Amino acid sequence: MLTRNQNPALIGHMKTKTIGLTLAISFLAGAPCFAANPQMGHWKLNEAKSKFAPGSPKNTMVVCEAAGNGVKVTVNGVDAKGKSAHNEWTGKFDGKNYPVTGDPTSEARSYKKIDDHTLALTIWHHGRVMTTGRIVVSADGKSRTVATNGRDAKGKTFKNTAVYDKQ
Repeated sequence: MLTRNQNPALIGHMKTKTIGLTLAISFLAGAPCFAANPQMGHWKLNEAKSKFAPGSPKNTMVVCEAAGNGVKVTVNGVDAKGKSAHNEWTGKFDGKNYPVTGDPTSEARSYKKIDDHTLALTIWHHGRVMTTGRIVVSADGKSRTVATNGRDAKGKTFKNTAVYDKQ
């Protein structure tokens, strides 16, 4: 309740300032959590430094970005037959499976943070692990190496190393 000593206009102005300041602090406190993550950003495949088993698909561009309180990974490239491919995954780097859309060779993917620069990767299809690997971002944050191994849809084993440059 207002007393004769309080100014309603001043109180309204202070509430606006308080709300604005609270929102600014919340944004600034949350932004470094994703900005400091070296996995985030646009990553372009460096084919000269990469090694792929014959017939392997190639992810030519990978984008990792904040999505709410998780991460969205968007992948563009070519499939094993050389056709254009696109898939998306949204989840957390917590080791749990989250669905993949747009990839006929997998239905779920999990990423688990090992340390600030390293993730463990598991790709699932029909309830089976098809691919495992590690994603390591260099100390300077300019390159990213994805080492994977597993079995393709025909049961043939493969081992790939993809090197990406940050854009």
